[in-house]
Formats: sequence, C-alpha cells, structure tokens
Amino acid sequence: MKRLALFAAAGLLALGACTTVGPNYKVPEAAAVKAPAAQGPFLGAGSRAVSQDPLPPGWWRLYHDPTLDALEQQALAANTDLRVAAANLARAQAVVGEARAAGEPTVNVSGSVERARESGESFLLFEPIPPENLADVGLKVSYTIDLVGRLRRVAEAAQADAEASQAGLDLARVSVAGEVAAAYIDACAAGEELAVAGRTVELQARNLAVTERLTAAGRGTALDVTRARALVAQSRSSAPSLIARRQAALFRLAALTGKPPAEFPTAVADCAVPPKLDRPIPIGDGAALLRRRPDVRQADRTLTGATARIGVATAALYPTVTLGLGVGSTGLLADIGQPAANRWNAGSLISWTFPTGGERARIRQADAAADASLAKFDGVVLNALRETETALSAYAQDLQRNADLRAARDEAAVAEGQAQRLYRAGRSPYLTGLDATRTLAQADAALAASNSQVAADQVKLFLALGGGWEQAPPVTTVSRR
Repeated sequence: MKRLALFAAAGLLALGACTTVGPNYKVPEAAAVKAPAAQGPFLGAGSRAVSQDPLPPGWWRLYHDPTLDALEQQALAANTDLRVAAANLARAQAVVGEARAAGEPTVNVSGSVERARESGESFLLFEPIPPENLADVGLKVSYTIDLVGRLRRVAEAAQADAEASQAGLDLARVSVAGEVAAAYIDACAAGEELAVAGRTVELQARNLAVTERLTAAGRGTALDVTRARALVAQSRSSAPSLIARRQAALFRLAALTGKPPAEFPTAVADCAVPPKLDRPIPIGDGAALLRRRPDVRQADRTLTGATARIGVATAALYPTVTLGLGVGSTGLLADIGQPAANRWNAGSLISWTFPTGGERARIRQADAAADASLAKFDGVVLNALRETETALSAYAQDLQRNADLRAARDEAAVAEGQAQRLYRAGRSPYLTGLDATRTLAQADAALAASNSQVAADQVKLFLALGGGWEQAPPVTTVSRR
C-alpha cells in the first residue's frame, strides 16, 4: 500500500508540474503588418475613381450584371482548383483530429484462440505435453502525460496548418473570382472591338463606293480606288484575331466553371459591351486590406505553426511519462475468466533520451524555420500593399488615357466628316480624306482597346484588394464511387 501511495503521489506531482515549453505565438512588434504606414490610407486613394468605403463581399455585384453574377456562383461552386483546395483543407482538419487524439487515453483490446502443444522442456518436463486449446484475451489502457506540453504544441501546429489551408482555399476563391471576371470582360471587350472593326469596314466600304463613283465621273484615278480597296481589306483583317480571342475567353469561362469547352456560356457569346461600374471602387484602407487578404492570413498561420514546432522540438529534451493499466486472462480455453487464468498490471513508464547535440540542433532548425516564416509573412504583407498601390496607379492613369482617347475619337469623327464633304465637293485631294478615314479607324480601335484595359484594371484592383471569398458557396464535391 505504501508503494502504491508513493506511486500515486508521484503521479499527482507530475501532473501538477505540467507546463508548455517553447514560445507562445504573437505577432512580432517589428513585423511589417504592424507598421503605421501599412495601416493607413493608400497613396492612390485620392483618385476620384475610388473611395475609402469598405470593399463589399462579392465585389462583382457592383457591376449589376446578372450574367457575371451567375458565372461567379457557378465557378465558386464547381471550379477544379477550388475542389483541390477544399480537399487539402479536409485533410488538414483530419490531421488536427489525429493530433488532438494523441492526448487521449489509448485502449487496446486483443484476443486469440489456438490449438497447440507446448514444449515440455520449456517447463522442465521430460515428457511431452498433450495438445490443448489455448486462449488469451486482454484489455490495455495507456495514457501519456503531456508533461511539458509536447502534444499541445503538436495540436497547436496542426490547427495552425488547418487554418492556413482554410486561408489557401479562400485565396483560391479570390483568384477564381478574378479570373472569371477577367475572362468575361475579355469576351465582351473582344465583342466590342469586333463591332468597332465592323463599323470601320462599313465606313471604308462607303468610302470605296464614293471613290469608284467619282473616278467613273472623271474626278478620281485608278490609284484612288486601289488605295480605298486596300483600306477595306486591312480593316477586315482584324476580325479573325478578335474572334479567336473571344472564343478563347469563352472556353476559359467554361473551364473555370467546371465544364468542357463545348459547354461554354452561350449568353456571353454575343456580349459586345464590357461591364461598367456606376460608382467609384470602394477600397478601404491598408488595415482593412491586410485583415481581408487570405494570403496575409495564410502567412500569419504558417508563422503560428512554425512557432509551435519550436515547442515540439524543445519537448524532446524532457522525459516522456506514460501510465498504463492492463487486465486479461491467459490459459486453457476452458479456464478463461477463471481466477487462476486472470491477470492484471498497473504501472508507469518513463522514457528519456539523453539530450545531445542532435536535439539542440533540431531546436535551432525550428527557430530558423520560424524566422523564415516571419520573413515570408513580411514579404506577403509588403507585396499586398505593393500590388494594391500599383493597381490603383494603373487604373487612375488608364482612366485618364481613356478620356483623352475618347476626346481624340470624337475629334477624328468630326475631321473625317469634314474631309469627306470637301472631297466630294472637289475642294480637297483624295489623300486628305483617306488620311482622315484612317485616323478615325485608328481612334475607334484605340478607344475600344482602352475600354477593355480600364475594365481589366478594375479586375486587377479587385484582385489586389483580396475580396470575394467572404460569402462564397460551398465547393461541390464529386463522389469517387
């Protein structure tokens, strides 16, 4: 009894002395995410095209385009990249369950029945032992005391990994939402540029008809007609590449929504006007950006896991204590459960690998891994701010360029009309009208391309802001059976 009391006292003492080795995670004060300049307004926030209002979830709804809304919902539910990210998250969550279960008691149940003849000499008998039916049944319960918090640190690291995987899924959602919007805009922009090319061909064809009539009346030359025909052919040459670009965008939309190319969204095939915003883009500030962007959260969780693994490595310096209890019955099959065959045991096991340079080297490895994770965390934060400022600058400048091109197109249209009237009245040479027509065609094409660029800039800015994952639908799973 005295020994049992001492054993119990020692066990209680060990339990009372439990602690958790290694550093507890907190964002370092010197981390880039805490810099005052990273928390304030953006440098490009002064543009009239943006506001400091919070970015709403589902930013694509700002376009008020039902077709785009439907495509986004389909992609967020069925995109294959999202299915991969969702499966990785499920695996990480299962690892968390495994890590937490390591701190629970382990129960082993065993049983066996056999017909055997034992060796007589093993029992110091010189005559054979007849064959008998033998059996063994047992129950063993063991529990590892988390003396220095190794298991807690393992579970903490696994939980951080799972949270990083969740952030990875959200990051994939941001990317998919941006790709869908970009492909949709590209398809519509190609349609708009095709329409502009068609109008240019019509303009050149009318110019050709006028030139042929004037030449027939003796007011022109065969060279004028040849030049007019060349312009018509040149204008027609841009259509095939635009058609191919639109088809590529449609096929990209099909793949993004989890469908084969033949099932591209037919509703987009006739789109000829890129979606437009009717309000400034809400961008918030740096603090909101860093809270929202999934890659920043993913880097933070990765650093959390790396910090927890320092504790796992440090715990190897301390002994492992396991308590065990076993009961069972071993003997002849007919005697199983009888007092003579029953057995039990209770005790503890202390194992300790004497610390050497190897264990301390592993702690240094964990420290270095945490340092690398912090550096990556800082890099992700700085990159998020850089991407956003770059997107804001590009958007503002391309908006100004678009306004200038619109003014140039309007002036070119006026000049072209004046030149044609003067040519028909015989008060201007053919080359003047030809040059005016060419200038108008170029201005129309440049404005259409600029419209496409402005719309693409908007998507890049939304991508840099990192929204679109907050209210995403669950990813559709596909059965393997």
